[in-house]
Amino acid sequence: MQDADWLAVREIYGEGIATGNATFQTEAPQWPEWDADHLRHSRLIAQGGGTAGGWAALSAVSRRACYAGVAEVSIYIAAAHRGQGLGRRLLAALIDRSEAHGIWTLQAGIFPENAASLALHERLGFRQVGVRERIAQRDGIWRDTVLLERRSKVVGI
Repeated sequence: MQDADWLAVREIYGEGIATGNATFQTEAPQWPEWDADHLRHSRLIAQGGGTAGGWAALSAVSRRACYAGVAEVSIYIAAAHRGQGLGRRLLAALIDRSEAHGIWTLQAGIFPENAASLALHERLGFRQVGVRERIAQRDGIWRDTVLLERRSKVVGI
């Protein structure tokens, strides 16, 4: 992903936000905020039919040095490209990229209603760690998230 891809990334992010089951965010941030919140080494964009079909990126879970190898996954697929295997290819590439940069644990917090995302992560080696009940509100409604993690088999063993 290049800085110039931001408009396409933001559009896809907006589609995910609109579903109500992808994020607690209610609007996409501006570029400087998004850029500051995501690791530069693990930002991917996938093309589908000549257009941006999805994106994936990692965020640090902590600034503490002991957690330098732990990152949170964000993955969004454009509505027109869902159900075509693009998410699987994109998440697999993100896992490879994360390990190439010394990440030993990936985590994801997913709404229980987002069955497709839960299934995707589990197919690629994530396991459910637990449920965070009423962890935050979206549109004034308390929501749960399922916490998943994937431990690298090559980094940190």
